[in-house]
Amino acid sequence: MLFTSYSFIGFITIVFLLYYLLPKKCQWPLLLVASYVFYFFASPSYLIFIGATTVSAYLVSRKLDSLQTEQEAYLKAKKGELSREEKKAYKAAIKAKKWKWLLLCLFFNLGILAVLKYTNFMIANINGILSAFHSDGHLSFVNLVLPMGISFYTFQTMGYIIDVYRGTSKAEKNPFKLALFVSFFPQLVQGPISRFNDLSQSLFEQHKFDTKVVGYGLYRITWGYFKKAVIADRILTAVNAIIHDPETYQGGFVFVGMLFYALELYADFTGGIDITIGIAQTMGIKVTENFQRPYLSKNIKEYWKRWHITMGTWFTDYIFYPISVCKPMLKLSKFSRSKFGEAIGKRVPVYLSSFAVWFTTGIWHGASWNFIVWGLMNFVVIMISQELEPLYGKFHSRFHVKDKKWYGAFEIIRTILLMSCLRMFDCYRDVPLTFKMFGNMFTNFNLADLNAEAFLGLGLTAADYALLFICFLILLTVSLVQEKKGSVRDLIFARPAWCKYVVFGILVLAVLIFGAYGIGYDQSQFIYNQF
Repeated sequence: MLFTSYSFIGFITIVFLLYYLLPKKCQWPLLLVASYVFYFFASPSYLIFIGATTVSAYLVSRKLDSLQTEQEAYLKAKKGELSREEKKAYKAAIKAKKWKWLLLCLFFNLGILAVLKYTNFMIANINGILSAFHSDGHLSFVNLVLPMGISFYTFQTMGYIIDVYRGTSKAEKNPFKLALFVSFFPQLVQGPISRFNDLSQSLFEQHKFDTKVVGYGLYRITWGYFKKAVIADRILTAVNAIIHDPETYQGGFVFVGMLFYALELYADFTGGIDITIGIAQTMGIKVTENFQRPYLSKNIKEYWKRWHITMGTWFTDYIFYPISVCKPMLKLSKFSRSKFGEAIGKRVPVYLSSFAVWFTTGIWHGASWNFIVWGLMNFVVIMISQELEPLYGKFHSRFHVKDKKWYGAFEIIRTILLMSCLRMFDCYRDVPLTFKMFGNMFTNFNLADLNAEAFLGLGLTAADYALLFICFLILLTVSLVQEKKGSVRDLIFARPAWCKYVVFGILVLAVLIFGAYGIGYDQSQFIYNQF
């Protein structure tokens, strides 16, 4: 049931009506039923896996909570009787028990994800090694299902378990409420990766019908459909034509395809997130923002603070920091300082932790080498940028261009081009071919090839290109307004009532009239559905 399908629109309409017509105490149970119905229509077998994740998370979180309660009760009862060393020993024993339960839950759930998502990837690599040694033996691939959104709900649930272990979140006592947190259908497909403390505050509350809140949500939903149906699915035709025929489209068209894909991915992913947040908002539920105008970033580090924000913070909180401050890393850092000096020693935890984050980020996106290399290339670029910061500082102290508007525009364009180059690994899905096409973009560039006839050969009409250009200007204008003045919806809703209805009507008509529909149109799922 794709977000862009008529069945989903009908489904969400029914859920919305029931949400406000039924007694308020039935609101969150209705969402739980709706979430499982939504997942059932994707595939009944998927329910087994999301159910296993939910049950294991509930049982382990309750066990962790009971161990913490046991510790507090024991220390209170023995107050004044235990020495400092005895208290320390008791706390260490309880912590060890909690750690074992945490590891059990992590291994179980991440094991499910690893087996389903990466088994055939491992088999392919083993077969490749066997072939390299001229072995006749090979392993057969296995036919495994990959449940929709498994990477998202697994990471979200494991984040919850880790928070309970750390004591930053209380274990949810109601198993059905936890089941809703894991399976909340608007964000099940492509995120955001929510934290329990953030989402639960509004997810389980009772909500009255509020015209303004619903209106805000409908605006966000329609804006998301505009990005997806009018922009992403239209330009997808040209992107596919270029990347699926690298023998024909070389040189300048590699560059064009790279930029087209940047626009498609942005419109597709942010459009889906807009729909997710908008659906939740119509029901009074606050979902964490996942994007903050990433294409206005002035460097790659800033870009990753604006793009897929919840994924970035997840990796930072649950991988980067734990690795960088763990005892083995601190010992390695100390050893490096003594043997190689302060400069090397202080970099070791940062570099190794960052490497782990970006390797995991890459393989999380897909079980193939192109995603792994893409992640590691991000790591390389960020590390090089950090090492060059003293040089940048000297440059800016001498030339004083940092505050110039033209230099800011240069930094933004530079970042967009750099990120677009890295995304070529996503476009071509083959590491050697990506490097080949990247080089070909420079060695075989011929401006004369980029003529009107060639562009029309990509499957789009002149009217399509004109519409895409207008849409690009709209996206740019909205982003700039948001960057300087805040929410565009706030600005619209501050105007007279007729204004917001006119703007909303225009947006709806734009989706209906200019959306990529019609005979021969194959509805495209959101790019991040595959994760």
